[in-house]
Amino acid sequence: MSVHSKKEQVQSLREQGFVVVPGLVAPERCDEMKEIAQLQLQEAAAPVEFEADLRYPGAPDSRHAPGGHTVRRLLDAYARHPRFAQWATAPEIRGWMELYFGEEPRLSRAHHNCMMTKHPAYGSLTGWHRDARYWSFERDDLVSTWLALGSETVDNGGLWFVPRSHTATFTSDRFDQAKFFRADLPENEAQIRAAVSPELKKGDVVFFHCNTLHSAGQNLSDAVKFSLVYTYHGASNVALPGSRSTSKPEVAF
Repeated sequence: MSVHSKKEQVQSLREQGFVVVPGLVAPERCDEMKEIAQLQLQEAAAPVEFEADLRYPGAPDSRHAPGGHTVRRLLDAYARHPRFAQWATAPEIRGWMELYFGEEPRLSRAHHNCMMTKHPAYGSLTGWHRDARYWSFERDDLVSTWLALGSETVDNGGLWFVPRSHTATFTSDRFDQAKFFRADLPENEAQIRAAVSPELKKGDVVFFHCNTLHSAGQNLSDAVKFSLVYTYHGASNVALPGSRSTSKPEVAF
């Protein structure tokens, strides 16, 4: 990838709140990471998060209900396997983040840092939200990377984004108590109608801002979808003391 194209991608992220970088990871590398994730999923290797714990629409009511042990996230991906860690701190990620932040990047192990799985049965949908809702940093300026380890479409629960929503100002009443953007409000409808769902191929990576409104539907296919997700910030943008954002040591690379 040329510096020029990186600059264009960074500019698109700044303007739109997200950008898709096609084919950033080789298919063979994706297959290897997916095989590792499939094995860890089969073992339910801790730490994991279950759909029943979140109880989003479509999830089991409890761990004792049918599908109660459906895994949503394989947590702490950075520490789960060297292949996952290698991608998190890859030179292409460092170069991209340096260009965006204008300083050395840091990988947050407290946020995202997971292998996201979405199951055909009991895989829940995720309402409209900004990731910054539960994050505590001096500045709301963090960028996440979403690596598709296989194709991602509307049919298997692909992401939806509202372009330019990362720069919009919303009053607190536009969100519910769980800080989801309320789809039932007429004043929110225009934002939601503008949403797009980019179709991702294996090895594509979405870079998106922590304030970009996004959501994801349910997986209507017959196969589990795997996505490796990390979050980064600039070195000078520190987590607030005592917050969840300081719960795990960050990674300089």
